[in-house]
Amino acid sequence: MRKLKFAALIIGITLVILLVIFYVVGYFRPKSAGLIIETQPQAAVLINGQQEGRTNFEITRAQGEVVIKLIPESFDKPLVPFETKVNLVSGVKTVIRRNFGESLETSSGTVISFEKIGGQEVGVSIISTPDASQVKIDGQVRGFTPYKSSAVSPGSHIISLSAQGYKDESIDVRTYEGYKLTAEFKLAPNTEQASPSPTPEPQEEKPQVKILSTPTGFLRVRNEPSALAREVGQVDPGETFEILEEDEETGWYKIEYEKDQEGWVSNQYASKTESSKETSTPSPTPTP
Repeated sequence: MRKLKFAALIIGITLVILLVIFYVVGYFRPKSAGLIIETQPQAAVLINGQQEGRTNFEITRAQGEVVIKLIPESFDKPLVPFETKVNLVSGVKTVIRRNFGESLETSSGTVISFEKIGGQEVGVSIISTPDASQVKIDGQVRGFTPYKSSAVSPGSHIISLSAQGYKDESIDVRTYEGYKLTAEFKLAPNTEQASPSPTPEPQEEKPQVKILSTPTGFLRVRNEPSALAREVGQVDPGETFEILEEDEETGWYKIEYEKDQEGWVSNQYASKTESSKETSTPSPTPTP
């Protein structure tokens, strides 16, 4: 009887030790990195020279830098392959979207990647071809590419780019504390024939404010027009916002610094401009 109890005790202790080992190994093992690739038309996916599948493609693998090559499958006309180098980050998904064209110029797409920066900061960097494309985040004009900001909240956002003579491009992204999101856009030329459109009626121009340089590199947004009021957000120098209200006593400006998020900025580091009409994308010139 004693032998049975002793054997049961040994087995119980062994099981506990094994469970602890499995837990510790699983806890300290780095999380896998995610990779999503979507293309039009379908394409073969090569990672570091090895074919891994066809689009639409999703995989988890060890973090690190990899070379992605996409070879489109087309029998109607020759399409140009796409190759890029991305750094896969543990615990987040890198997203590649590509619309193949007969040349690099007529191709388009986006690459969303992440870089760990530590702390609780959320970084966003947006670059594009062509350069100087207009950037909107959640419908608000933020500036032109190349664009950088650390005043974006963690969570889901919509990044949109537009440029004269090119098709608009938008993508849903998710930002994380401690990571910088880099969005690379390649816009395709707008080759559609432009049909004559009626001249739009003049719209009332609304005032706009441009954020100036500050000693801290950003400007605090407060819930009231006072330097003693609670900070609710931050905006970066160079960004422009529509003025919702102007405080007569302090001269501070009320803006929508993020979608559905309003606050006040000091007029000491913000310059009022003549118009807040967003720079619109002109209609493309018809191709001869």
